[in-house]
Amino acid sequence: MHDSFTAPGGAVLMVDMLLGEVAPGGVGAGLYGMLIIAILAVFVAGLMVGRTPEYLGKKIGQGEMTLVAMYILTTPAIVLTGAALAVSVDAGVAGIQEDGPHGLSEVLYAFASAGNNNGSAFAGLATGTGFYNTALGVAMLLGRFVPILIVLALAGRLSSQRTVPTSAGTLPTHRPLFVGLVAAVAVVVVGLTFLPVLSLGPLAEALS
Repeated sequence: MHDSFTAPGGAVLMVDMLLGEVAPGGVGAGLYGMLIIAILAVFVAGLMVGRTPEYLGKKIGQGEMTLVAMYILTTPAIVLTGAALAVSVDAGVAGIQEDGPHGLSEVLYAFASAGNNNGSAFAGLATGTGFYNTALGVAMLLGRFVPILIVLALAGRLSSQRTVPTSAGTLPTHRPLFVGLVAAVAVVVVGLTFLPVLSLGPLAEALS
């Protein structure tokens, strides 16, 4: 039924998934996705005030941020590579039922759903083919297990550290300022990553 949404409505559904399932999120992927965004927000705040970032008493250094960057780039790599492949080969194009931007939206939604552990779809895309079964299956496999491995590696690094005492330079993580910073970082990261393809899909459809 999602295929019957208006173009802006379909875009909202996609952005909710592309945020990393953190809005509203779930108890699994949504939780550790939000923790990754929180660590990134702490790092950004640390850069702005010129102090070493800390989160829950743990220092956020180069190794931790490398893992955070890998996590954040995983989903865009899966979704955008899969969608680009689908619209570039005959087997992928054959499953697209609609012409123009809506057809791209169908493909983008399929890979966004598969890569973000979601399970919904724009029903207009004919995914019951060997190409889409394989491509979306690989997207599900990578989208589920690669982030889990990265998060476990990050958890291992943080658990091996000693807890740092709270100081005057520690960013409080229980106040509205931090909540706003986390929300802004989530939206900016998604906007910078997926805005170009959203402009070619649902945004172009809404303006046409």
